[in-house]
Amino acid sequence: MSIQDRLLEVGTNAADWPGLANREQLIQRERYVARGVSSTVPIFATRGRGAHLEDVDGNVYLDFAAGIGTLAVGHCHPKVVTAVKAQVDNFLHTCFSVAMYPPYIDLARRLTNLVPGSAPKKALFLNSGAEAVENAVKIARAATGRSAVLAFQNSFHGRTLLTMSLTGKVHPYRDGFGPFAPEVFLAPYPYPYRYPGSTEACVDDALARLNHVFRTQVDPRQVAAMIVEPVQGEGGFIVPPPRFLLELRKLCNEHQILFVADEIQTGYGRTGKMFAIEHHGIEPDLLLVGKSIAAGLPLSGVIGRADVMDAPRPGSVGGTYSGNPVACAAALAVLDVFEEEQLLERARAIAQLARPRLEKMQKRFSCIGEVRGLGPMLAIELVKDPTTREPAPEWTTQVLRACHQHGLIILKSGLYDNVVRLHMPFVCTDEDVNQGLNILEHALETIEHTDH
Repeated sequence: MSIQDRLLEVGTNAADWPGLANREQLIQRERYVARGVSSTVPIFATRGRGAHLEDVDGNVYLDFAAGIGTLAVGHCHPKVVTAVKAQVDNFLHTCFSVAMYPPYIDLARRLTNLVPGSAPKKALFLNSGAEAVENAVKIARAATGRSAVLAFQNSFHGRTLLTMSLTGKVHPYRDGFGPFAPEVFLAPYPYPYRYPGSTEACVDDALARLNHVFRTQVDPRQVAAMIVEPVQGEGGFIVPPPRFLLELRKLCNEHQILFVADEIQTGYGRTGKMFAIEHHGIEPDLLLVGKSIAAGLPLSGVIGRADVMDAPRPGSVGGTYSGNPVACAAALAVLDVFEEEQLLERARAIAQLARPRLEKMQKRFSCIGEVRGLGPMLAIELVKDPTTREPAPEWTTQVLRACHQHGLIILKSGLYDNVVRLHMPFVCTDEDVNQGLNILEHALETIEHTDH
C-alpha cells in the first residue's frame, strides 16, 4: 500500500491529520518497513501512561487496543517501571540455560499457584505466544508419545509454521504461506450468533462434527493435545456455550488427550477472572499465558501438570532469550499490581459499566447484530441487516476510522472482519471508559446516518 493510500485510509482530510510529524514517519515507514507488517492507526507513539497514548505530533488517544490486550495494567505502570529499572541496573541477560536467576523461579512459583488444578505444576517461560503454543505441542507429544494435534476453526494461535497450521482463519494468517505442518486437524467451534438453531443445538452440532473428525480424519488415540481458546480472541470474542468446553474436557479424559487452554489473550483478568477457564471449573493439563503477563515486554509461558511438563528431556525446550530476567521482573510486578490494586475486581466493574452501554447502543443502532463477551472482554458484531445478519466489514472499518480520528484506538477482529472489540486496560477510570464509549457511539452514528 502506498503512503497516499495509507493516508486516505484515515479519512477525506487525511493530509491534515494526524499531523506533520506522523506523516513524515509514515513516509519513512513506506520506504524501509516490509509491506507485510500492518498497523491499525497511522500514528507513531512517543509516550504512554495508563490508558492514554501520545503520538509524535502531541495528539493524545484513549488506548482500548492496549497492544492487542497486552496492557492490563496500562502503559508504564510505575511499579512495573521501577522493577524493570532495578533489574536493568543489575544485568540484562545471561540466558537461563547458562546462568539461572531468581526472577524466573519466583515467577514460576507464583504462576503455578495461580493456575487452576490440584495436581503439582511446573512452568516454562518463552518469548511469545506462538512459542508458548509450539512448546506446548512439543511437551504434549513427548508426554503422550502421540503426534497429532487438534485445534478449532476460527481460532488464532500464532504466525509461525506450526501455529499458522493450528490457526483456523485463512486471511490474512494462512493465505500464501503453505504447505502447512502435518498432523494438525481443525474441528468446528460453536458460534451461536451464526447458528440457525438453539444454543444447545449449536453445541450438539459442533460436538457431532468433532466426532466426525475422529471418525474420518484422525484416530483420537493418535491425538496428543487438544488446544482451545476458552473465548476466541482474533476470531471475534466468540464465547462458547459452557457445555462445549466441559464436553471437550470429557473427550480428552476419555481418549487420554491433553487439554491445552490457550489463555494468551483471555488470561490475566481479561474475562473477569485470572484465567477464563475458571468460569467453567475446568482443570487444564497445560495452560498458556502471554500478552499481559509482562506489561508489554516479550514473555510467554506454559504452565501445567508437573508430570507432563517434565516429559521432554533436559535441553530440549527453552531458548536464548526465553524467560529474560527483565521481562520476568516486569511479570512479577504485574502480579503485585493485580493483588495490590485488586485489578480482577476492577475488571469486573469495567464490564458492569461497559456492557449495559453497549447493549443500549444495540437497541439504538440496527447495525449492531450482537453484543457479546465474557467480563470486560467485550465486542459488537456489525451487520448490514439484523435479520439476514450479513457481515458489514466495510462499516466496521469506517467505525474504527472515526474512532481513531476522535481519539480512541480500538481494534476489529472476527472471521468476517466485522467485529469491534474492546481491550480496555484495567487501570481505566470510569471517566475513561465512558469517554471511549462516547467516541464509539459517535462513530456508530456516522455509520447509521450514512446512506449505504
